[in-house]
Amino acid sequence: MFNVVITGANRGIGLEFVKHYLAHGHQVFALCRNTSDDLSSSGAQVIDKVDVGNPESLPLALERLKGVKIDLLINNAGVLANESINDYSPNTIEQQFLVNAMGPLLVTQLLKEQLVAGSKVALITSRMGSMTDNTSGGYYGYRMSKAALNMAGVSLAHDLKPADIAVGLFHPGYVQTEMVNYGGDVSATDASASIIERIEQLTLADSGSFYHANGDVLPW
Repeated sequence: MFNVVITGANRGIGLEFVKHYLAHGHQVFALCRNTSDDLSSSGAQVIDKVDVGNPESLPLALERLKGVKIDLLINNAGVLANESINDYSPNTIEQQFLVNAMGPLLVTQLLKEQLVAGSKVALITSRMGSMTDNTSGGYYGYRMSKAALNMAGVSLAHDLKPADIAVGLFHPGYVQTEMVNYGGDVSATDASASIIERIEQLTLADSGSFYHANGDVLPW
């Protein structure tokens, strides 16, 4: 049994991660802004009022994890807005940066001393943060925030490697979640299962790599 900490755990992929690791006998600490009925009844240790987009509140919110040895940290929380060159809000773009890029970095930094040799950090990112893969434009805040998260993930991989902690960057696919009004082409259950397989395969040798849930290495 090991300890798993998951952000954005109240629904979608995050909730599926919770269910999987609980079913396999692990201790799960499920972090979210507001819990859901499914999460509350899951058997996980729910820690709510955790807003990864609020840097000022995070240190106090994460105090409830004090003393917990963390074997796996999954930074899953994220937000999405669709901006065009002619229609975007600086406030919306800033919020996506706070949640999608700064949030995972700060959560990892605040919990770093609770990670141990052999621990893993998973960042749920997106191929929409890839320069090479951008063939359609738009989604300015989301694309920029995920590109920033990818850079943070590579830096974390370098910084945590001496402590024997591996970092993986994972694109889940176009998932049928509330974030995209359930318009995806893969279920949250299948996406989470594929990412879990990638996490299990993650080693220090490929720490900092950018993977599709199906195992393909994605371009930067």
